[in-house]
Amino acid sequence: MDFILPKIDVGKEGTGLFTLYKILVFIHIFSAILGMGPGFILSRLVKSARNMTELRHAYAIKHNLHIFVMIGGTSLLITGLLMGAINPSLFQAGWYWTSLILFFIALAMGPIVLKPKSKPIKSLLEKTSGEEIPKEYYPLSKVLFSLERLINILFLVIIALMILKPF
Repeated sequence: MDFILPKIDVGKEGTGLFTLYKILVFIHIFSAILGMGPGFILSRLVKSARNMTELRHAYAIKHNLHIFVMIGGTSLLITGLLMGAINPSLFQAGWYWTSLILFFIALAMGPIVLKPKSKPIKSLLEKTSGEEIPKEYYPLSKVLFSLERLINILFLVIIALMILKPF
């Protein structure tokens, strides 16, 4: 269990703070799995569409799954900060700060980068009639998917930092 729970000075096993810390770790791990997991397949889901009906449906599913990603991400941030409050030595660990910074960068990329790149695609989905996917869609989606892959890489780096705690 030391691999997941670092040596912490929050009381002896069975005491309130130690138990609270274990509960937070549990919630944190489940938030990563249930919240971040769907985020890794969002782009792939849309890529499989072969016509406008499938594309619209894929984007609707993507939107619904993104709600889980937002809830999981919020829960990750809250539990991570609460664990830091219980175990202040985390704030002295380089991996903890690096993870937080990368998390905030990934979080900020949503409204700053992804949303503006998604707007023309959303507009295209709304105005296109017929079943053929317009040629304009492909370069727009290529840029969006590349940015989504970048965010996924950031999350993989964060996960690796939290598992390995290299510095």
